[in-house]
Amino acid sequence: MVLAIAGMPQLRMSAIVHSDPMVRILLLWLINTVALFALPLLMPSIQIDRFTTALIAVLVLGLVNTLIRPILILLTLPVTMITLGLFILVINGLMFWAASDIVSGFQVADFPSAVLGALLYSVMSWFLSALLIKK
Repeated sequence: MVLAIAGMPQLRMSAIVHSDPMVRILLLWLINTVALFALPLLMPSIQIDRFTTALIAVLVLGLVNTLIRPILILLTLPVTMITLGLFILVINGLMFWAASDIVSGFQVADFPSAVLGALLYSVMSWFLSALLIKK
């Protein structure tokens, strides 16, 4: 994609390609942080004080989703099957809400906001990752 502004040289925007796994992890962390930090612009019921708070919240979200989410999915498997997988949205909202309780400076007003916030956050981080990082 070419970005042209009158009187400015043309800038080429392309995806970042990097084979080093550590750099890739740091880029994903930064992309997820930007997505989380932008979320209050779409949902006033979610508040994030500072960018550093968003950095910490993304780490906590990653840990919560890695450690607790698989156990909850296993325990709620019958309900998830009955609802054809829609109960996963509830679990994602719970994880998002739990992370907001752990990190000070990151507030989610209520449970419906947590479910919608988790959904918007995942869509935004997926979009930014697909746009900026090339495999």
